[in-house]
Amino acid sequence: MTVGVSWAKHLGCTEVVCASTGDTSAALAAYAAEVPGLRGVVLLPDAKITGEQLSQALHAGALTLALATDFDGCMRIVAELPSRRPVYLLNSKNPVRIEGQKSIGWEAIHDLGWEVPDWFVVPVGNAGNVSAIGKGLREWLAAGVIEKKPRIAGIQAAAADPFFQSYETGFRERVTRVASETAASAIRIGAPVSHPKAVREIQFFDGVVARVTEEELLDAGALANRNGLAICPNSAVALAGAMQLRREGVIRKDDLVVVVATAHALKFSGSAIAYHDSGRPFANPPRRAGASVDEVLAALAAPEA
Repeated sequence: MTVGVSWAKHLGCTEVVCASTGDTSAALAAYAAEVPGLRGVVLLPDAKITGEQLSQALHAGALTLALATDFDGCMRIVAELPSRRPVYLLNSKNPVRIEGQKSIGWEAIHDLGWEVPDWFVVPVGNAGNVSAIGKGLREWLAAGVIEKKPRIAGIQAAAADPFFQSYETGFRERVTRVASETAASAIRIGAPVSHPKAVREIQFFDGVVARVTEEELLDAGALANRNGLAICPNSAVALAGAMQLRREGVIRKDDLVVVVATAHALKFSGSAIAYHDSGRPFANPPRRAGASVDEVLAALAAPEA
């Protein structure tokens, strides 16, 4: 988004706009607020993003429109706006956005001391990250910066799995669907805009696409967060997918794997609290005790659940 807003500033735009499930809108709003005379406009599916995500756009002063539709409906509307008003569209449909996003792969390799991983495992909603990471890696391969070609895995939640269903047909059919309710709300998308680009990258990098259940993604996220990672449910989709691929032997024991996490756990407190009240394997619900030292001591002495 830094690249996209910087380019909009260079072009002299006065309004930047996106459809969002909560994270793209937060980034657009924050960076637009830094540019005098540039207004951020975000279209969100009403009551389908978290309060924490919504608050970011509001705090940054963006014009925030909650539409009575899902993300795909917001995307259809926002795609028409540039033909009716001089707004600059900053969804990942915009190739300038992809130029910024492709640095994810570059920076990962740099942070690994220039060791190229065997896998990049990426959560898939609108499919922009798979498209961008693949583009960046292809450019580095062509330039000779790296010689090894990693594989890419795109992972979806079962409630919103059109890219997985398309993969199951060998990408002969572009599947779309109405996405269902999922804790991974930022990737609750039934018609990925970057589908064609993502297909190209999955095929070029000998990639795979998998899907995980709601229980698998919630348990993977809780396990990761118990170990201090603080990842969101959407990132947990990728982690659960990596775990699935490891169990199936697709990812080997000694493979070096980069799992891309796209947002922080604190943006999703509602799903976290619900999980810890669910009785799932890693649930850690609060325990109530009376306001006395004796009751606190008794709680401390009680065996772990």
